[in-house]
Amino acid sequence: MEENFEGEELDNIVILNDEEGNEVKFEFLDLVELDDEEYVVLLPITEEGEEEEGEVVILKVEDTDNEENDEESYVSIEDEEILNKVFDIFKEKFKDDFDFVD
Repeated sequence: MEENFEGEELDNIVILNDEEGNEVKFEFLDLVELDDEEYVVLLPITEEGEEEEGEVVILKVEDTDNEENDEESYVSIEDEEILNKVFDIFKEKFKDDFDFVD
């Protein structure tokens, strides 16, 4: 029964590599569009598989448009203003689902 639960959980799990090449798991929360760009909102997951209370991670979606693979890559956002705009959109959409602390 536990395996079944694992499988369902994987639908919204994103695994990314950090700067050191370590795999980091995130729960995919939302895709936000802003100025014709797309941004993903991710929640870090701890080793125990539990969601961490704390900050979400917002990354910009970049399509790697080569013919061999149709993968998306995610890049960090340096622009504080864009981060805040994306987060505000996310907060507005999910204001009933999450308790946001400023």
